[in-house]
Amino acid sequence: MPSPVDFALNRRAFLGRYAGGLGSLALAQLAAGEEVRAPTSDSLAPKKPHFAAKAKAVICLFQHGGPSQMDLFDPKPELTKQHGKPHPDKLEVHFHTQQGKLLASPFKFSKHGKSGVELSELLPHTGKIVDDITLVRSMTTDSVDHEAALRVIHSGKIFPGRPAWGSWVLYGLGTERKELPAYVVLSDPGGLPVDGTNNWSSGFLPAVYQGTPFRATGSPVAHLATPADVPPAARRNQLDLLNSLNATHLRKHPGNAELEARLGHYELAARMQTAVPDVLDLSKETEETRKLYGIDNPKSAEYGKRCLLARRLVERGVRFVQIFLNSQPWDTHSKNAENLNNLCAMTDQPSAGLVLDLKRRGLLDSTIVMWTGEFGRLPISQGSDGRDHNRHAFSLWLAGGGFKSGYVHGATDDFGYKSVDKVVRVSALHSTLLHALGLDHTKLTFPHEGRDDTLTDTAVTRAQVVEDLLA
Repeated sequence: MPSPVDFALNRRAFLGRYAGGLGSLALAQLAAGEEVRAPTSDSLAPKKPHFAAKAKAVICLFQHGGPSQMDLFDPKPELTKQHGKPHPDKLEVHFHTQQGKLLASPFKFSKHGKSGVELSELLPHTGKIVDDITLVRSMTTDSVDHEAALRVIHSGKIFPGRPAWGSWVLYGLGTERKELPAYVVLSDPGGLPVDGTNNWSSGFLPAVYQGTPFRATGSPVAHLATPADVPPAARRNQLDLLNSLNATHLRKHPGNAELEARLGHYELAARMQTAVPDVLDLSKETEETRKLYGIDNPKSAEYGKRCLLARRLVERGVRFVQIFLNSQPWDTHSKNAENLNNLCAMTDQPSAGLVLDLKRRGLLDSTIVMWTGEFGRLPISQGSDGRDHNRHAFSLWLAGGGFKSGYVHGATDDFGYKSVDKVVRVSALHSTLLHALGLDHTKLTFPHEGRDDTLTDTAVTRAQVVEDLLA
């Protein structure tokens, strides 16, 4: 007969090894008509913002790798004029042995919309929404390394283990829908981005605030469906055992955030089984809508499908949706022009279609859409036809959710190397995004390592809301 100590050790070992993979056990309630009985916290209950909000949801179109600002958003006539000459100043170069001369953009720029914003010929569809966006040409960040720069744009600092800003949004606002995750990640079918799931981690916030990856094809959520060969009675027995083990463990460790989050995910998994197939069923969309997102075009179909899913998720009350590309495709160290052609053919129409669709459905005013990468590129060549990393300048655009329309903010130097006018640091961007959601970045705090931590860490970054970006 095993001792109580032996049983406790075995029980803990079982939980540690298997409980994380048993989320689909909660689906037994659908067959049995029973509720999951394990106790959970109400961490995702709706919360009032600090003040009246312009936006209540976010869609982040993340362009992994570092899009080239002088080839897409930031025309540089002087760069064209000085093509092939050495840069007059010393530059921070990532790959020193491949440093080349000034490299003009091969793409033409033209004015679009009533606002007359200049964009590259690679972005004809973005040109159609230019009067609905704020284009920030003066971004700057803290690192030229992908991993560190990804941490900065997602969590505010170069250090690992911090919460993504989507997790902070959930922590501050909660969710109004209990049958869908509040923070959804539409990951690339080709694989994960650099740094993997850390890009949507909840860090030191409770695990309930982390992102939930969805797939646009096949089974949307791993392990969501009950295996066909498992009888309902066996599922009920498994669930009863799991409930018993979890309840015993929770009584001995009250307030265990990891366990409470896991139990909450079990309940959510059960509710998702009916809600998720409906939200991902694109057959209910009109042919005109599918064409708007470029789903009829093989080049843009996959990305277009994910942009359309993002709209459907936000339409159903999901708070935060993020779309990722895998393995830094915008990292154009070679064949810069060729790669940009392909990438824009993939993303331009779906991104613009998302904004147009949100607008005509009356959702744009309450939804922030952000198109960004982690940094920019250098105005000199790397090798013969590539561009190296650049942390001193990059461009992004924002639409809806209280941001100005048809507005260009800031500027870079004559060659596009460094932001020089109305410079926006990532911490200021984060504080402004939170402000649009009704959250004061200095008051959205969580106790961590002996102090009240924040997304922007104002004492260090001196982050302030960029009022010029807001309508």
